[in-house]
Amino acid sequence: MKSKIALAFDNCKKEKRPALITYTVAGDNTKNNSLKILNKISKHADILELGFAHNTPIADGGQIQGSSHRALKNGIKLKDVFQIVKKFKKNNLKKPIILMGYFNLIFQNGENNFLKNCKSSGVDGLIIVDLPYPENKSFANKCKKKSINFIQLLSPTTSKERMKKIIKDSHDMVYYISMLSTTGGKLKVSPKKILENYNFIKRINPKKNYVIGFGITDKTISSLKSADGLVVGSLLCKTITNSLKMRQNPVTMLDKVVYNLKKKII
Repeated sequence: MKSKIALAFDNCKKEKRPALITYTVAGDNTKNNSLKILNKISKHADILELGFAHNTPIADGGQIQGSSHRALKNGIKLKDVFQIVKKFKKNNLKKPIILMGYFNLIFQNGENNFLKNCKSSGVDGLIIVDLPYPENKSFANKCKKKSINFIQLLSPTTSKERMKKIIKDSHDMVYYISMLSTTGGKLKVSPKKILENYNFIKRINPKKNYVIGFGITDKTISSLKSADGLVVGSLLCKTITNSLKMRQNPVTMLDKVVYNLKKKII
């Protein structure tokens, strides 16, 4: 039986477009608004990434760090993240949701206990930024046994031999980091070069679903729409920041932004 993540990619391929994958931080700007945001943008997004806040998000740039800071300031805990997912899934059972974060919180929680909570709340996949291959093999296998996708990461510096091994051990989605930077960094390479790198990876195993993240904005997204999927995160976190500065509703503002992103890839 195919996972919800695999089915989401299948549906997008039928429509001849990439999957739109959104990233927001659980608890930003409040736990209640975080749930409202997921419910609202899920009408346009194909897959939802939800970050669990960490006090030292090493892979994240300023916008996502700001979101994490607001969430931590609001008292977000891992148990709250699972509750947000559980409440979202009550009315959006078929919409895939991926948790993204750092291994320290999983380690503190206990791997088995963490995965048990993932399963019971409805989490479909995990991206653990600081748990690279092959160190993640044991945990990735635990995820697979629970029918939870462990999403492997590739970067421009990953060797071809290493890519082959990572892709072979990957589940239903592989995440290609487009450039050597933190999230939200200015695009240091052209979309053409990103696609060249992406297509090289795609040829290794065309049956897998590959998504591009880092540097994806409203200005670059249409140039990369030949990919299987595109991840937009910092732009959405920035939208929440701006909405708070302007004292506007972040739910409404994000809905408009994600709607416009979707229009650019159809």
